[in-house]
Amino acid sequence: MEKSDLLNQLRIDPSARAPRSRARWLMVAAGVLLALAGGLWFALAHPERPTVRTAVARAASQAPAAGSVLDASGYVTARRQATVSAKITGKVAEVLIEEGMRVEEGAVLARLEDSEAKAQLALARAQLTAARSQLAEIRAQLAQAERDYARQQELADRQLVAAQALDAAIAQRDTLRARLASAGEQVKVAQESVDVAQVQLDNTVIRAPFGGIVVAKAAQPGEMISPISAGGGFTRTGIGTIVDMDSLEIQVDVNEAYINRVAPGQAVEATLNAYPDWKIPAEVIAIIPTADRSKATVKVRIAIKQKDVRIVPDMGVRVGFLNPAPPAGAPQTVAPTGVLVPVDAIREEGGAGVLFVHARDRVERRSVTLGQSIGGNRRVLSGLRDGERVVLSPPPSLKDGDVVKLAENE
Repeated sequence: MEKSDLLNQLRIDPSARAPRSRARWLMVAAGVLLALAGGLWFALAHPERPTVRTAVARAASQAPAAGSVLDASGYVTARRQATVSAKITGKVAEVLIEEGMRVEEGAVLARLEDSEAKAQLALARAQLTAARSQLAEIRAQLAQAERDYARQQELADRQLVAAQALDAAIAQRDTLRARLASAGEQVKVAQESVDVAQVQLDNTVIRAPFGGIVVAKAAQPGEMISPISAGGGFTRTGIGTIVDMDSLEIQVDVNEAYINRVAPGQAVEATLNAYPDWKIPAEVIAIIPTADRSKATVKVRIAIKQKDVRIVPDMGVRVGFLNPAPPAGAPQTVAPTGVLVPVDAIREEGGAGVLFVHARDRVERRSVTLGQSIGGNRRVLSGLRDGERVVLSPPPSLKDGDVVKLAENE
């Protein structure tokens, strides 16, 4: 065989290599597509678990039914609250109160500068003493004039003195009687002056009009204080504010469309915004007989039956007006047994109640029979047991059997 034939056998034919290269690239592309399909299948088959919050269902106590017929919100107010001021304008010499201090009725809260008032009182007392001395002098002179008149009358009866002497004795006696009456009136005037000066001195002492807690201190020593606003803002109008904590009550605005559900003496359950788990018994005092035209509401006063230091003025509060108690002797309607769950755990579908029970990182969708609302809870009559955990505010996408994870604070 010739050399040229051997070289032709060793040469690689490009047309024969091309099919093998295309087959290799097709295999690589198929592998990539399979990997992408597998990742997509895994993502769809194993979605990210939603995070949920849960609450424990608690057994509802068996008691007479007293569900809320109306809910409203308002504020704690004090019926006896006063900003204490002085009756006169003066400079503050001493302030004896601090915020949070309890004071009794008549306790001294502050004192004003009283040097001028004391001087006026001393002057009035001196004038009273002088008037009394003058009265005593005139009384003594009148006694002497009465004796002189008696002697002159006796001598005139015996015709031993002239009638002129008797007339002079009578005139002297009557003059002293008039002076005595005038001196008596001057003594009364002087006494009144002393009383007025004493009142002015007492006005420099500011006292508590009733017992309570000091909630604000408005003045300091050296400042001017006046019962009226004056001085362009440099004069204080009060020493401090006192609140009678025993007069605290709740005031709420009720929509006039629902005021027919409220009656005086009706039982109320109040919940302070600061203590949402604390249920405070209360009672309707009165319905204020006027409506607010701009808000279409009627104000309702509510008495707080449980006194507590945690209840302070201007706190926000939510109240639930309860069903009126049945008349005496009437058969008691016993509330059906069941469990209580938060209202936001319930999803209503087609008029029926649905909730999700959490157990072993999964949720179970259950249809339940609902009862009445009690505060922020709802009674579940059947379909749920005491101690089971329910999902709060379940997401719309949550389904039966979904795997979930609990929030960090659970």
